[in-house]
Amino acid sequence: MSFESISYSVSDRVATIMLNRPEALNAIDANMPSELAQAVEMANRDKSVHVIVLTGAGSSFCSGYDLKHYAQTPGANEGQQEMPWDPMVDFDLMYGNTEKFMSLWRSNKPTIAKVNGYAVAGGSDIALCCDLVIMTDEGKIGYPPARVWGIPTPAMWVYRLGAEKAKRMLFTGDLVDGQTAMDMGLVLDSVPFDQLDEVVDKLADRIKGVPRNQLMMSKLMINSAFDNMGLKTTQMFASLFDGVARHSPEGVWFKERAEEVGFKQAVKERDSGDPIAPGVSR
Repeated sequence: MSFESISYSVSDRVATIMLNRPEALNAIDANMPSELAQAVEMANRDKSVHVIVLTGAGSSFCSGYDLKHYAQTPGANEGQQEMPWDPMVDFDLMYGNTEKFMSLWRSNKPTIAKVNGYAVAGGSDIALCCDLVIMTDEGKIGYPPARVWGIPTPAMWVYRLGAEKAKRMLFTGDLVDGQTAMDMGLVLDSVPFDQLDEVVDKLADRIKGVPRNQLMMSKLMINSAFDNMGLKTTQMFASLFDGVARHSPEGVWFKERAEEVGFKQAVKERDSGDPIAPGVSR
């Protein structure tokens, strides 16, 4: 199978999926969610594969949804409808993407996110859908659109951090470095950039010797606890609220501001700490 936004390879029981839009810091385009799910399915069908490693091409893991397209380009698009908007059209898109990202979590085979650089916004969604996350000390992870224009649809923050720390991250939209993320319990490990490949390879090597059926049983048993806590229902609400966030008065302001001054400046203003959407927010 040929891919446009990712690459896929297999070597010695390890399947490697690479988010492959380095010119855009591996930002999520319309192809990436489906291609990611297809690659996970390929790895699950391949009896030679025991573990899946997910990483990003170039200097970053994933910078989130491609705001140059979704926010900066004038007019409506898949993520921003004209008013009045249809919540179920938006929900169908975003819940569909959530399900595709969650193919990493639901994969019968263990998944490891090798986070080189930034895992921001939708990029953090993808990373946190993996079973294990290892990132660099210098990297950053967080969900800045929680300040305006987004809700993390897989909702993995609360399941990894608990309520209070998840609120601390989503009330602020802050980014944290690898060591801080590890100390919080958000990721398994944080290592210097030049050690990332070695550490992930060592972990994958340790896992890949285990029989596939043992790995599958362990993963299904652990994941069932999250399902029993209502993960799917939480994701349904999160996906619906994400659409509301983009079509609220403040969300519409952000889209208009990105069209006016460019998404980089709009993001800078959103994350500055100054009041968001002056004259709009109540």
